[in-house]
Amino acid sequence: MYSQKMTRKLLQFAPNASKALQVAARSQHICRWKIGRKEYPMDRIGYLKWREELKKMHARLTVEILEQVGFENQFIESVEKIILKKLIKKSEESQTLEDIICLVFLEYYFDEFTTKHTDEKIINILKKTWFKMSDKGHNAALNISFSDKNLALVKQAIS
Repeated sequence: MYSQKMTRKLLQFAPNASKALQVAARSQHICRWKIGRKEYPMDRIGYLKWREELKKMHARLTVEILEQVGFENQFIESVEKIILKKLIKKSEESQTLEDIICLVFLEYYFDEFTTKHTDEKIINILKKTWFKMSDKGHNAALNISFSDKNLALVKQAIS
């Protein structure tokens, strides 16, 4: 379901996205369940280590699949770099993937997320999310239909 949301959002956001970016968006959470969050300390450092391990696993699994079905090395390397978000602020495709990740979170998962955390934590996460996004991503995020409460949190975070 997540990969379908990523694909739909990518094609809305960047209809001319390269095939490499489309594959990266579709596979960016491939087999995510294989590495559980509870396997890492439940603090910021543990969270960051978990996310880094997931990113590497997603890239590795995607590379293996692309190799098995016969894609060229240059294409495979492009997909891998996008998934690993190499040079995120310097690579348009890596930045677009990050924008899509943030937009999918905000559109589909933010409401539920806000029920589980304090406003302070949500605002802090929104600030970090906003920093990772491009101006185009910001504009798209501001067009999402948020509840009044969540819109207030977003406005507070970005002000």
